[in-house]
Amino acid sequence: MQDHLDDDLRFAHVLADSADAVNMDRFKGLDLSVRTRPDMTSVSEAENAVEKLIRGQLRRSRPRDAVLGAGEGLVGGGPRCWVVDAIAGLENYARGVPVWATQISLLEVSMGGYRPIVGLVSAPALARRWWAAKDHGAFTGRSLSSASRVRVSGVSTLPDASFAYSSITGWEEDGRLNNVLALSREVWRTRAYGDFWPYMMVAEGVIDICADPELSPGDMAAGAVIVTEAGGAFTGLDGRPHPLGGSAAASNGLLHNELLGYLDEQAGM
Repeated sequence: MQDHLDDDLRFAHVLADSADAVNMDRFKGLDLSVRTRPDMTSVSEAENAVEKLIRGQLRRSRPRDAVLGAGEGLVGGGPRCWVVDAIAGLENYARGVPVWATQISLLEVSMGGYRPIVGLVSAPALARRWWAAKDHGAFTGRSLSSASRVRVSGVSTLPDASFAYSSITGWEEDGRLNNVLALSREVWRTRAYGDFWPYMMVAEGVIDICADPELSPGDMAAGAVIVTEAGGAFTGLDGRPHPLGGSAAASNGLLHNELLGYLDEQAGM
């Protein structure tokens, strides 16, 4: 791996360590006995605090790089851009469900567009972290020094495949609910894990295909490089391999065309 990517990946871990400390402190302090309406205000405050912290560290250590995040949008310009998703899985965070993460990725301009070259997903409430750098493979562990490589599965037929999807309402609003139902009838099993986790499980080979009809850049960029470096495929629902396209389909690569075929807008009509 090129030296600058090695440095960037190590720095992404430093950023994630800082984010985890703040997020876990806020998470443990939330009223986890919520039974009616979650307090999204306190969650938004935590998200903004973490994004502000990461932006400050990037400004000091990578002042020439642009930064994109939900709180302040895009700041800066140039050939490199860090994408920050301070809390992926806000609703889970609000209800005390441990399935949430900070996602950090680095993109560089390539042939008129951006391509992810470093990605890290840290889920401290699950005691899990995943990361990858272009042409260097994908890994999981608590740190760089305690890492194991991850690879996608070798499942090659849909009747043997496990499919993870986002909320049913999201697919219904997108007009593809019939597509998802048809695919669900074809595969071995389905689960609605949602948020960042299905993409990490595709990378680990414990599920085989997953998709979302609507995503922000922060939801996609880190997962894109981790899944592809694990040997899988990551595209939009239109089949194009762009990390900022607003939708995502991820697979072990062997099943990608079939996944896209089922989720094509025309297929559900």
